[in-house]
Amino acid sequence: MFELFLPMLERLGIIVTVAFIITRFRFFRQLIDRKTLNLQQQVMAVMFFGLFGIIGTYTGLTYDTSSLEYGRWALGVGDTEAIANSRVIGIVAAGLLGGYRIGIGAGLIAGLHRFSLGGFTGFACGISAVVAGVLAGFFHKKDKPLKLKTALLIGGLAEMVQMAIILVISRPFSRAWELVQEIGLPMIVANGVGSALFLLIIRNVLNEEEKTGALYAQKALKLAESTIAYLRKGLTTDSAQRTCQIIYDEVDVSAISMTDKEKILAHVGQADDHHQPGESIQTHATREVIQQGKLIVAKHDDINCSQPNCPLGAAVIAPLKRRQEVVGTLKFYVQSEKEVSNVLLELIQGLSALLGQQLEIAEAEKAQELAREAEVKVLQAQVNPHFLFNSLNVIVSLTRTEPQRARSLLIALSKFFRQNLGATTKTWTSLNEELKHVQAYLLIEETRFVDKLKVNYVIDDSALSVKIAPLTLQPIVENCIKHGIKDQEADCEIRVLIRDLGEMVKITVKDNGSGITPERLATLGENEVPSDKGTGLGLMNVNKRLEHMHGGKSKLHIESSPDKGTTISFLIPKREETTA
Repeated sequence: MFELFLPMLERLGIIVTVAFIITRFRFFRQLIDRKTLNLQQQVMAVMFFGLFGIIGTYTGLTYDTSSLEYGRWALGVGDTEAIANSRVIGIVAAGLLGGYRIGIGAGLIAGLHRFSLGGFTGFACGISAVVAGVLAGFFHKKDKPLKLKTALLIGGLAEMVQMAIILVISRPFSRAWELVQEIGLPMIVANGVGSALFLLIIRNVLNEEEKTGALYAQKALKLAESTIAYLRKGLTTDSAQRTCQIIYDEVDVSAISMTDKEKILAHVGQADDHHQPGESIQTHATREVIQQGKLIVAKHDDINCSQPNCPLGAAVIAPLKRRQEVVGTLKFYVQSEKEVSNVLLELIQGLSALLGQQLEIAEAEKAQELAREAEVKVLQAQVNPHFLFNSLNVIVSLTRTEPQRARSLLIALSKFFRQNLGATTKTWTSLNEELKHVQAYLLIEETRFVDKLKVNYVIDDSALSVKIAPLTLQPIVENCIKHGIKDQEADCEIRVLIRDLGEMVKITVKDNGSGITPERLATLGENEVPSDKGTGLGLMNVNKRLEHMHGGKSKLHIESSPDKGTTISFLIPKREETTA
């Protein structure tokens, strides 16, 4: 009995090899992750574990119950011979990992093979192989991780059941009893240890994969961070080209490609001489990804390349989604399908999701930009039509008496409306241009309210180059005219102060009007404030744009009292901005 222990344990080296090989198969990863296998994957799993059982039979030792001698390999079985083997390990692994179907299927294959070899235990061993699959399937837990102790116990238990079946079925009983006494204990121990060893090796390999996957996850985040500046501009040929180049430099694949829903946007790496931007999508798999929104692994024949010697042997194609809508694809090309590892699949899935989020951010920023333009148009629409008519009336009245002054007012009115119309095409303007716009407006109002309104300017010329959102000052000074000094008969004054504070520029507009009630002042600039004099929408839009474009420190600061009038001020940081 004891001389069988060492050879049986030596045979467990084969378990190490098989365990490593099996981790290369995608169906096995599905088993480990407790995911449902499709029919094709189930058949593959049954065939593989069945083959594993057959290998365990062939690598066993024959034992002749007449001569009491062991053979080296079980290549043939005589009438008086049986096999001390590790067949049950593959069957137990199949049942524990895949459940009844996989376990029984593998047991049938390995059992039929053992029965075909003959020997007085052939039928009993064939039956016990199927029973081992049933037994292991009973202990299969889909929602719980498999423990080494469980594999050890089930491996040993399955072998004990086999010994019992041999005693019940095999004849003559005396020969069966002698066999069980000789090989029973070594096989129970060896196959229990082998089952646990099989699971341990698989676990270690998968743990290494998980560590590698974690590194790839970090890489995906790094790549997403590196490409965000480009993809925030949207999915264009330029942004796709730069993104593909960044990914290609970091990931060990043959080529990287991006498409929209109709054409190739970029291709970096091998085969870039004939996979070129601007060409229509030719791969059926790519169109399938766009239609279904699911990742696909395309084989060489699925790529549909027009060049017979194309080095691209396979591709992983992932959808790029924006708000759950597929807007394009990201492709990783490799030389063969064997290079498509689980880690690579997880990398492209994670990266495509991150890039999709960047495209959503780009869309959101574009929507924000459109909203800002809409706010500018709202401000433009707020220019009271009476202002135009009143201005023209003033100019008409001055045409005969003061033609030169009438000419100056016409020029000021022209500048005012030109600035108004141009505001929708700009994101930024200089404070100098914004001041000229306000001066044109106030010149007209000062002429209209002759002997009633006086405007004073205190300006630091060094501050006039700072960038500011267009149509920021005009709504503020208009608010002074319409609400601050409207009810005063004389001595109305508006002061515009622009001060250079070093890193910031402070802009202040003061009037000596009747002031604002505390109730209205509490929400002015933050919300609409309906009243018989207006809505407060102009100041609210100005306040929001200042906060969005310059930061929270640039929000409007409003002070008001009945005896001192109203003061509205805000800060603008000195920083380089590009005028749109």
